Amino acid sequence: MYSPAPNRYDSPSFYRRCGHSGLRLPLISLGLWHNFGAKDSFENARAIALRAFDLGITCFDLANNYGPPDGSAEETFGRILRESLGKWRDEMVITTKAGYYMWPGPYGEWGSRKYLLSSLDQSLKRMGIPYVDIFYSHRPDPDTPLEETMGALASAVRSGKAIYAGLSNYGPAETARAAKILRELGTPCLIHQPRYSMLDRWVEPQLLATLEAEGIGCTVFSPLAKGVLTDRYFKGIPADSRAGHDQRFLRPADITDAVLAKTRKLNDHAQSRGQTLAQMALAWVLRHKVVTSALIGASKVQQVDDCVGAVKNLNFSADELAHIEKILAG
Repeated sequence: MYSPAPNRYDSPSFYRRCGHSGLRLPLISLGLWHNFGAKDSFENARAIALRAFDLGITCFDLANNYGPPDGSAEETFGRILRESLGKWRDEMVITTKAGYYMWPGPYGEWGSRKYLLSSLDQSLKRMGIPYVDIFYSHRPDPDTPLEETMGALASAVRSGKAIYAGLSNYGPAETARAAKILRELGTPCLIHQPRYSMLDRWVEPQLLATLEAEGIGCTVFSPLAKGVLTDRYFKGIPADSRAGHDQRFLRPADITDAVLAKTRKLNDHAQSRGQTLAQMALAWVLRHKVVTSALIGASKVQQVDDCVGAVKNLNFSADELAHIEKILAG
């Protein structure tokens, strides 16, 4: 019988306020994009989730299409809730998203009201819960009026099936427009989830500035660049790595000599800080106060421990930041 660690909330500094809201999120959140599908080990998935909760990670991030197959990560997490974590549901922030392809026909993807609200109902059924804490529009839809997409998010909140509304993968101008619409509907945008890492900096400076101006929080995904900003690839491509066994999002060809030259230099600097490369990469994105949380994936329990260790040193001197910029520009 699982019982969470009694000291899991002993570090108040592990939580950061999300924009101008009353909600605080952990500096490190757990994403279930990979390793929680039906094809993965359930025991390993449960061990990762329970260890995360023991370490004070309260935010579990999902989407309708996480797996594979699509939807199976939500089913896996639903089972973890039923068998282990459900008693502590009110201590968790559970999120899901809709926007990418889920089922055939004209109503199975993008941003229509019909798709978003149907998808949310399906997500709740898969997880076996009556509501999620955050429901995201997973991507902007060029063919659906933004008013309709944001109206669907507001409806989800008013219906009680979501507590907060969020955006993911929206550009700065779209974000500002969406935030204005949601405010007018009485459902302020809580959070934005963009991709951000040392190797992928498209959010700088416009999107981060927009979020700060709008009072919107930010949780970033792929802060470790799909595992490239770790030491996993220094001696080749391990069979159990992302590039080794699941090449949908990271191919061996992406791990070039030029990339490895940078990550090795970054690793040397991380060691001088008393950190692993992954820890420094997480600290680097969290140096922005508008970044509420860094979203990690994990294939092993010890990776969760390593990532949470990043919060022991979140400070960078001006000289350090300049040195990192020089490495990244090289």
